[in-house]
Amino acid sequence: MSDQTTIESIARLVPTGARVLDLGCGDGAMLAYLQHTRGCSGYGVEIDDANVQACVQRSVNVIQLNLDEGLNLFEDQSFDVVLQIDTLQHLRNAEVMLRETARVGRIGIVAFPNFAHWPNRLSVLRGRMPVTRRLPYQWYDTPNIRVGTFKDFAVLAAKNQLRVLDAFGLQEGREVRLWPNARAGTAVFKLQQN
Repeated sequence: MSDQTTIESIARLVPTGARVLDLGCGDGAMLAYLQHTRGCSGYGVEIDDANVQACVQRSVNVIQLNLDEGLNLFEDQSFDVVLQIDTLQHLRNAEVMLRETARVGRIGIVAFPNFAHWPNRLSVLRGRMPVTRRLPYQWYDTPNIRVGTFKDFAVLAAKNQLRVLDAFGLQEGREVRLWPNARAGTAVFKLQQN
C-alpha cells in the first residue's frame, strides 16, 4: 500500500518520535514517511530482495526476514508501534503474527483489504471473485493466502485479548467510520494488549 493519502491516514495513528517496526514494509515508503514527517525511528522487515534494496535506497533500516518464522529476534515491548500494513493476508499463521505484533510493540496498527466492501459483495453475488484496486489479482494468481473483513478482524482481536483503540475504514484516502465493513476497501485497526 503506497497510496500517499493512505500512508498519511495511517501515519496519523503513530505518535511523533515513536520507535517503529514495520512488518512487511515493502519498499519502505511508510517508514520513510514516518521518519521525515513524524521524527520516528525504527526498522522495516521485508523478505523480497528488490524491496530490501528499495528500503536501503530510501535510507530505511531494513532486516531481511521471513515473517512466517516469527519475531523471536525482538524482545517484548521493544517498539512503541508495530505496523502490519497489507501483511496479515499474506501470512500462513496470521493469528500468531497478530499476537507477536502485540508482544513486540506497545501498540499495533494493522491494515488489510476489507473483503466485505460492497463492490466485493456485489462481485461475489454475481458469481465472481472480486478484482478491485485493493484486490487487484484474479483468484488463481493472488499472493493473498486469505481474505478478511472488518468484522472478522474485530472478532480475532477480541479472541486474542487485544483492545481496539481505534478502528476505521479507508476508501480512496478518506476515513470511513460509518459502516466501514460495507463502505471501505481497507480496514484499519489500532490495538494493544489488554
